[in-house]
Amino acid sequence: MSELDRDAAPRPAWWRSVGPGLITACVVFGPGSLLISSNVGATHGYLLLWLLVLTGFLMGTYVTTAARIGVVGGATPCTLIASRLGRPAAAIVGVNLCLICTAFQFSNNLAVAAAFDTLGVAHLFGDPRLMSEQTRSLVNTGVLLAFNAAIITFVFSLRQMYRVLERVMKVMVVVILVCFVVNLFVVRPNLFQVLAGMVPRWPESVPLRPPSRSAASIADPMVLVASLLGTTFSVAGAFYQGNLVHEKSWTIREYRQGIGDSIAGVVVLTGVSAMIMITSATVLFGKPADDIGVLALQLRPLLGPAAHTLFCVGLLAVAMNPFVINAMIGGSILADGLGKPARLSDPWSRRLTVMVLLVGMAVAMIVLHTPVKKVDAIIFGQALTVIGNPLMAASILYLANRRDVMHDKRNRLLLNVLGGLGFVVVLLMALRVLYILILKFA
Repeated sequence: MSELDRDAAPRPAWWRSVGPGLITACVVFGPGSLLISSNVGATHGYLLLWLLVLTGFLMGTYVTTAARIGVVGGATPCTLIASRLGRPAAAIVGVNLCLICTAFQFSNNLAVAAAFDTLGVAHLFGDPRLMSEQTRSLVNTGVLLAFNAAIITFVFSLRQMYRVLERVMKVMVVVILVCFVVNLFVVRPNLFQVLAGMVPRWPESVPLRPPSRSAASIADPMVLVASLLGTTFSVAGAFYQGNLVHEKSWTIREYRQGIGDSIAGVVVLTGVSAMIMITSATVLFGKPADDIGVLALQLRPLLGPAAHTLFCVGLLAVAMNPFVINAMIGGSILADGLGKPARLSDPWSRRLTVMVLLVGMAVAMIVLHTPVKKVDAIIFGQALTVIGNPLMAASILYLANRRDVMHDKRNRLLLNVLGGLGFVVVLLMALRVLYILILKFA
């Protein structure tokens, strides 16, 4: 039994058995997931619930596979790749995942700025109605500086990083679940319409065509759908599951426990996203949902006039969930890929975590000083993260099919079919985003 489990001995066995899966769920379900699920429900109603469930199955395939690799392989995925393909290959994987986390971090910063801005932090510096956009941007920039400084202090002050994160994430997941479950019951969605949303249908308003460029801008009719896929089906988050079970000190004896924990995390991720989408489809359908204040209407049936403020507090809480963990994933995986000690409490992981925090903050600050809407930038940032997913998916499938890594626990036919489908999905998504970038900068 690991030190973590001994410390938690008085708690029920099922509570001790979960941890890595919920951490993965928290880092994947960030502000981008909340905003995108809300936008999809408000725009398309219940029509895309089936797509959310499908991506949940694909995410579950990769998360459980990565957990099996970490448990059976006896090492982190990057370490296993380095021992089979060489350190340069592991370094490429580490750099790739670090870049994905940096893109997530940029959108996390924008969500924090949006929440503080809507909560009225600008009132501390005068009347916001009399402020110029430049002044409000400077206020938001100061908020991000202070917030990131506090997070960096947190990173370097904790000795047992994983233990604290696991306990905090368990509490946060319970709070989020209670909030959205109660809200769902209050708005009372039409059960038959919800069930109809599980039948695969494509919205007529979303033409199946590639992005195109006009003289004014780039038209991408599928940006919201692609963002939904990118936020729910995060192969980068799944990849890190192999590190988390290693951090938990699980061995082959905890094989079934690791799979169960992974499934629990994916169920939480998909379930919360579905509840948000259903609530938006019930309350906001047909209304514009490109502003934080509009999205706050989701909570009005439950909370009345206080919905706007409490939604922003909730957005801030959801943003804080992945804020630290996402940066730590980027830092620790990069350290692992470079052959440095990769546990969350190791010095190299902490230093590279700070690097991810600073880069994500810097990009967000640049966006704050442009006319781009925060919600639009968050959605674009989430879509951008899919570019590196094919490499992560290929790495997971490669390790899961090696006999010298998995022994008799290698992938069977069904897992390889689902894994192959997931790889095709992330590859097409990555090619689509690359095409948009070519149109934008060519």
